[in-house]
Amino acid sequence: MSGAAASNESDIRVEGLWKSFGGNVVLKGVSLEVNRGEVVVVFGRSGSGKSTLLRCMNFLEEPTAGTVEVAGIRIEGGGHRTRAKRERIRQLRIRTGMVFQDFNLFPHRTALANIMEGPLTVLGKSAREAEATARELLGIVGLPDKGTHYPIQLSGGQQQRVAIARALAMNPQVMLFDEPTSALDPELIGEVLAVMRRLASELHMTMLVVTHEMGFAREVASRMAFVHEGEIIEEGSPADLLANPQRPETGRFLEAVL
Repeated sequence: MSGAAASNESDIRVEGLWKSFGGNVVLKGVSLEVNRGEVVVVFGRSGSGKSTLLRCMNFLEEPTAGTVEVAGIRIEGGGHRTRAKRERIRQLRIRTGMVFQDFNLFPHRTALANIMEGPLTVLGKSAREAEATARELLGIVGLPDKGTHYPIQLSGGQQQRVAIARALAMNPQVMLFDEPTSALDPELIGEVLAVMRRLASELHMTMLVVTHEMGFAREVASRMAFVHEGEIIEEGSPADLLANPQRPETGRFLEAVL
């Protein structure tokens, strides 16, 4: 698996990112850097642009302007998607695992088959190698006996853990999490956060996590970034930012969620 102890080498660098949907400007020149092995938590009110930021980082949404660099793949936003740009996007996505709010598993395939799909079709691995990796990852996410189960037979927390394993199967350098626990019942949130803690502490994955789980942020995050109306207006360590926010907007949000 990828991952290394935190270093000063950047795995993620976003510079001057803008995103508009018609006349609605969602991101306003966002810049953010995440070093290798860091866990950065992005938080803010609904509609502030957090999910759009993540979707622009792997070009599920085309940035209106700005630059995204992930795992050494640098791409300018805006303009036409030429053949060369499409190939750079493909390479960036191979190096970037993403876990969504909804699990997005193939309903007609087992947990094992869901995890094997990317290595088989994108990486060109053999079925034997893909299955061995998938079984290893099911063990890592705490589901070693669920390989033959279909998504409908799994709880929401179990489905999200399969989704994490599916992302990890591509051996990414960076993991993006878009509110991975927001669709879960409260009693299932802990099992997903436990897997994410393990990715940070044992695999030293570079992770950018959009979440309102402040307990997770306090325990795991290297840094936190508060997004307000399409801009990152405050960054800091969890200890500093949670205890002593400098911007009134951050303080009001934290009073509401803590």
